[in-house]
Amino acid sequence: MTMDASPSPASRPQTMAEKILSRRGNAAVYAGDLAVVEVDQVMVVDSIAQSFIERMERDLGAEPKYPERVSIVIDHVAPASTVSVAQAQKEAREYAARTGVRLFDVGRGICHQVLMEEGLARPGWIVLGSDSHSTTYGAVAAFGTGMGATDIALAAASGKTWLKVPQSVKVTLRGELRPGVSAKDAALEMIRVLGADGATYQSVEIHAGERFTRGERMTLANLCVEAGAKAGLVVPGGEILTDYGYDVPEWVYPDPGARYVREIEIDLGALAPRMSVPSEVDNVHDVAELRGLKVDQVFIGTCTNGRIEDLREAAGVLRGRRVAAGTRLLVIPASSRVMEEAMEDGTLLTLQRAGAVLGTPGCGPCMGRHQGVLAPGEVCVSTSNRNFIGRMGDKDARIYLASPAVAAATAVAGQIALPEDLAAYSPSA
Repeated sequence: MTMDASPSPASRPQTMAEKILSRRGNAAVYAGDLAVVEVDQVMVVDSIAQSFIERMERDLGAEPKYPERVSIVIDHVAPASTVSVAQAQKEAREYAARTGVRLFDVGRGICHQVLMEEGLARPGWIVLGSDSHSTTYGAVAAFGTGMGATDIALAAASGKTWLKVPQSVKVTLRGELRPGVSAKDAALEMIRVLGADGATYQSVEIHAGERFTRGERMTLANLCVEAGAKAGLVVPGGEILTDYGYDVPEWVYPDPGARYVREIEIDLGALAPRMSVPSEVDNVHDVAELRGLKVDQVFIGTCTNGRIEDLREAAGVLRGRRVAAGTRLLVIPASSRVMEEAMEDGTLLTLQRAGAVLGTPGCGPCMGRHQGVLAPGEVCVSTSNRNFIGRMGDKDARIYLASPAVAAATAVAGQIALPEDLAAYSPSA
């Protein structure tokens, strides 16, 4: 994908969202304007694939205009859990074969992780996904956003989409995280401050300097949708993105003096490990306040925290220890590449020896379809992004969201705990 066209000169400073939509639409636009823009990648997940195919073939009578810009990822229920799911996935494979779109089949991993690994989201691109957490692509300064099957099909058929240019919220992260505090904790604090609908149809623009790895930036951008955001864009910093081979054009960066509808600052040095409690993501508390609550299941994975650094963080807590009796620990890598890396460096062996149950790379039980749904009354600590009623199984189950380190410590203790609480669980105890 090339982006040679230049938009008309901007009459005033622009945010990241305004700049990207201007460039891809070849006209200077600002918050509130309507923009028709070129789409660089359309991503379709298995749970939406059947509807997408129906829209394309039955309703539009069209094939993808640019097959190379369309990817189907079988990740939400992988492997298939029922005959009907298997049939839908079969149809997705057949559609990919006859149209030439990319197919990432069972085991390759979660859509957002896979597209990042494959270089299908890049700075300045517009990536549309049939999954709400497509905001994740903002980690690499791509305008990523989720849409339904109809809008996704129209984008695939035409190569374009239209958007109302969102207002932008500026989030500035200052200071440095203390030991034991992670990007997940910073993201949960951001959601607490913004509120569950505090950035509805807005672009959350995160200014973090040179802090955070690409994976940590994915966590930050991923959770922006939990404040209602249309997009979550992390301003590139230092060599964090160029280290991965991304070309970061100067025009991606926000202009000094750009207009924001709201600005907030978060002091990273003041943060303690954080946890979202049932049943809203913005219901955030210090983990220390919740110590001692018995937990039935711990889940480490998802597009929020299933990357290699997350698995290593959990393994560091679990090494030499065992999961508590009466507590289940599920670990599902975000992709096959993550799984392979975790095999090579011994991370998976550490997790397995601690008593973890390892799953096929993919979404796993995050959406409550298979691989570890919750029974009535059960309590789960998860590294995922949503704790809504019924999200992971029965409506009477309770879900708490936390970092991989807190999740691992909780698995060892059998109750909500911090890694610093585990002295009594060490091999020498």
